[in-house]
Amino acid sequence: MSEDSSALLTDHYELTMLQGALHSGAAARRSVFEMFARRLPEGRRYGVVAGTGRFLELLERFRFGSEELDFLSDHQIVDERTLEWLSKFRFSGNIWGYGEGEVYFPGSPIMVVESTFAEAVVLETLALSVFNHDSAIASAASRMAVAAGDRPLIEMGSRRTHERAAVSAARAAYVAGFTTSSNLEAERSYGVPTGGTAAHSFTLLHDSEYHAFKAQVESLGAGTTLLVDTYDVERAVRHAVELAGTGLGAVRIDSGDLSAHATRVRKQLDELGAKDTRIVVTGDLDEHSIQALAVAPVDGYGVGTSLVTGSGAPTMSLVYKLVARARNLESDAPLEPVAKRSVGKPSRGGRKWALRRLDEQGTAVAEEIYPYEPQAEVSTRPMLRPLVFQGEPVGRESVHEARERHRAAVAELPEQALRMSRGEATITTVFH
Repeated sequence: MSEDSSALLTDHYELTMLQGALHSGAAARRSVFEMFARRLPEGRRYGVVAGTGRFLELLERFRFGSEELDFLSDHQIVDERTLEWLSKFRFSGNIWGYGEGEVYFPGSPIMVVESTFAEAVVLETLALSVFNHDSAIASAASRMAVAAGDRPLIEMGSRRTHERAAVSAARAAYVAGFTTSSNLEAERSYGVPTGGTAAHSFTLLHDSEYHAFKAQVESLGAGTTLLVDTYDVERAVRHAVELAGTGLGAVRIDSGDLSAHATRVRKQLDELGAKDTRIVVTGDLDEHSIQALAVAPVDGYGVGTSLVTGSGAPTMSLVYKLVARARNLESDAPLEPVAKRSVGKPSRGGRKWALRRLDEQGTAVAEEIYPYEPQAEVSTRPMLRPLVFQGEPVGRESVHEARERHRAAVAELPEQALRMSRGEATITTVFH
């Protein structure tokens, strides 16, 4: 696959469906697909939309060039007629979606794709791959950010996942409230702030902890963060302040009883005059351990494995379903609802629009889904915004804008949505 194309980031059956639809004559039938979740991961109270910006980038690169067409031809995946169609493919339809960073609930039409069946169906795998992964990371990150409160969070999961997934995970975590990432590609590609200092290997490299700290302070300055739990924490803190002075930026604790260590280290730092030196803790943290550390004298958290695996929910189980199609092939033919009747996997037919209803205090109380575009009222806000118009992306945003949207969306949620205990979706979805 050429580096510039995203076209083969898809499932085989998307193209065999395309071939079948071209054969039957239904490929050009105007259709509406929706992406939604039938339910949230067990115990979660809300989900977070993430991946919109990445999807729009990949959509622009969804082109079948000579390399992709040769591959499909050589492996006899589709016939010549389908290859000819793919060679000219450019998405020309419209896409609406919840804004990136927005929260969602079961049944929320997170994305709506309106085009021909052929154009929409080939995007299914790409859309689900991006949104299921990024939304899972963002949903976990949001809970961690809620648990952390005003204390900053560092994303540091690059070594715990696929190298490319690490970049999108860092991006999604930043959207959902993390402050910085350890991943440099995330900063280059998306502007996510990065930071980092040293691991235990740096200390072990030197003849003593003292010599390691001395080298780090001389190289990076007194504002650096020194890792103090390689040998003896109390001695390490003493060396750290001796070398960096009372202006030492921070110390990091990566193992043991983090709350107890932090309490002792805070007392020691204060006694040594380093009252402004921060304490950062790392080591297999998740939202529950972060919440448990709320009463400890901790100034920041670094999270890796739990974040990049969705903290127990590595996918949001989003689906992409055909919900309406034109009565016939005429361009002005009315759309008719279609829906699955499968046991345990039903879908609701018809193109949908969504409003979020707020009470007098500005707190979200319901997700209202309509079969027509409703008039916005006082204490409601429309959820769907244009992402693509006639094939051209119109919904591009920076991660900083998505991050601000997420902050505002979480601020609208009722108090029970922010609890770390297991629970059901906080907002009821009402279908009108």
